[in-house]
Amino acid sequence: MSSPKPAFKKPETKPLYNKYDIDTLKAKVAKETEPRITISFYRYAHITTPDVLRDTLFATWEDLSVLGRIYVAREGINAQCSIPESTYPLFLEHVETIFPKMPIKVAVAQDAESFYKLVVKVRKKILADGLDDDSYDVTNVGRHLTAQEFNQAMDLPGTIVVDVRNNFESEIGYFKGALRPNVDTFKDELPLIKDMLAGQEDKKVLLYCTGGIRCEKTSAWLKHQGFKDVNQLHGGIIYYANQVKDHGLENKFIGKNFVFDARMGEPISDDVIAACHQCGATADTHTNCRWDGCHLLFIQCASCAEIMLGCCSATCRDITKLPEIDQKILRQKAAAETPAFRRSRRNPKEVVQLSPGTEDDY
Repeated sequence: MSSPKPAFKKPETKPLYNKYDIDTLKAKVAKETEPRITISFYRYAHITTPDVLRDTLFATWEDLSVLGRIYVAREGINAQCSIPESTYPLFLEHVETIFPKMPIKVAVAQDAESFYKLVVKVRKKILADGLDDDSYDVTNVGRHLTAQEFNQAMDLPGTIVVDVRNNFESEIGYFKGALRPNVDTFKDELPLIKDMLAGQEDKKVLLYCTGGIRCEKTSAWLKHQGFKDVNQLHGGIIYYANQVKDHGLENKFIGKNFVFDARMGEPISDDVIAACHQCGATADTHTNCRWDGCHLLFIQCASCAEIMLGCCSATCRDITKLPEIDQKILRQKAAAETPAFRRSRRNPKEVVQLSPGTEDDY
């Protein structure tokens, strides 16, 4: 008989928030000498008190020096974390007490700082998909394929491979021959995928994403739409890359895998397939515009980064040279005039209006 799941106890006295500014946090991480392990995991599960779980995770994981971004909702958990090697076993034990047999994806690249602080947020959903989950069976997902099975399925005649990530992710890396919808957000992508696959409901469909979470929703939704043979890459690109390395498989992914942390990308192959958004030179390094009132995500080569001071435009560059009081006024003006959640990342050179900062979506 399995042991009962422990009750979540809400901490009473410990501060459950970050107390330091980002510069202090970066300096603290830079002084660390112990290696860290960057991982990701998710699970759809019924959580009745996500706010209590949120506080439990923050209090416990802060003691283990965990850094990362974690979303908790009534539908489950979605986490990207960095943990010191010495506390990693204790971290896994704690995860096991709440989410038994959780599949953990270890990052391909472990040689760079990934997170600087611990953020645990309660959200309506762990994945912003725009779907009405009550209208279809979210548990009726596609078949999960290993890296070897995915490679073999790609070689079959008539197979359709679909990238269910955003355009700024697929711009720097993708599976050969994959359909790559040109959208900024996951919820914009789902109706477009349906249109792109219209009339091909009987064909074999292969889905892939970063770590697997977007494929879970997409595969269930496509099956609800009448697609007969829906498959998904188990563990996403991260697990695929590890399997390719461990088992000596052919790597059918070219370029970088975009990741939602400070690294912004980990190389899966040696190919550089993208270009600087400012000069067109070969480049695949993402950056956020240095001006705090913009933070547009775009690709910038080293030369342009030096010339533009890490900014996306001459306008933003010039603003960063102003006194802080003037920058603050412009940030407030940008926030008031641009209520949209984010600017389009598709054509950053054509964007001229100011905008507030953006938040990555998974």
